[in-house]
Amino acid sequence: MTEPDDLLPEGLEDKLPREAEAITRAMRSSLDVLWSHGYDRVRPPLIEFEKSLAGRMDGVQPRRMFRFVDPVSLRTLALRSDITPQIGRIAATSMAGTPRPLRLAYCGETAQIKADQLAPARERTQLGAELIGADSVAAASEVVALAIEALSAAGLTGISVDFTLPDLVDTLSESALPLAPELIGNVRRELDMKDAGGLRAAGGEAYLPLLYATGPFEEALEKLCAIDAGGALASRIAGLKAIVKRIGDAARVTLDPTERHGFEYQSWFGFTLYAEGVRGAVGRGGTYLIGGANEPATGFTLYVDQMIEGSRGSETVDLVYLANGHDREKAAELRAKGYRTLAQIEDGEDLLALGCTHKLSGKDMVAL
Repeated sequence: MTEPDDLLPEGLEDKLPREAEAITRAMRSSLDVLWSHGYDRVRPPLIEFEKSLAGRMDGVQPRRMFRFVDPVSLRTLALRSDITPQIGRIAATSMAGTPRPLRLAYCGETAQIKADQLAPARERTQLGAELIGADSVAAASEVVALAIEALSAAGLTGISVDFTLPDLVDTLSESALPLAPELIGNVRRELDMKDAGGLRAAGGEAYLPLLYATGPFEEALEKLCAIDAGGALASRIAGLKAIVKRIGDAARVTLDPTERHGFEYQSWFGFTLYAEGVRGAVGRGGTYLIGGANEPATGFTLYVDQMIEGSRGSETVDLVYLANGHDREKAAELRAKGYRTLAQIEDGEDLLALGCTHKLSGKDMVAL
């Protein structure tokens, strides 16, 4: 019987064996890819001072964090809702003297007070990589290609990448499509809402064509080029083309230049990752500045719990039953080869009910 106290809070859930194994496998495969490309793993703590977590990146919202007072320092602590600011702190402090570009990888749990409607989980396993010291086209190209490779290694297929330009309005308003400073925020908001009427009312009628410069990359880019008659976006357009060239046929590429949801701290470039069979995004990334140090960086985050929705099935590994008195050297040899073993505890155990596929008889593996 389930008691009320046994129920979990809304947005939290247990990961049972099959799902927990799938998450572990996805983590291992993705982290191996990052390691192979020279990204060293770090493990920041689950809890930090609130001020540190909130001050490293623009757009980080303390109100979404679980906060409490540290009985030792009497300062406010927070449970991390995003690991990226912690990587920024490490880069700016403990590894400030490490040669740049600095490549770091991470994986860990995050939690937030309230989740999004489209992603109701309040706890997520976050995995990612950060290239500290560069936000160039070369850095962005490496990071996007690396994210796609990590997803592929985790078993995802049908991967697509949606590019965006988070500072688009700021860039265009300087000269190509002038806006009074007090109007920029309103125009940006209406573009976020994809509201043509609201955009006109906000004084951004000249920005209306941007609402339609979306879709498959080549088509959307052609429309963006037509809008950018003054050439204010020439460097960004050239950068997008270079990144797409690096991706090749590894993923489908789309463009939504005005999308800002989830890109609160990105600078000139952002991207969202999707995969076949997965509801919503499986990751995000882009370029940004580390607060305090004002150092450029480029990186991405993958949502491991969502990744497993689209991974190619679970690995089937034979489980070998070891009766009392079994050959221990042979059992160790089987485990070294990748088999799983299950040793007898009680008499009369039901091997099939325990999930065994074989039993060890002498030095031979016998199918059940």
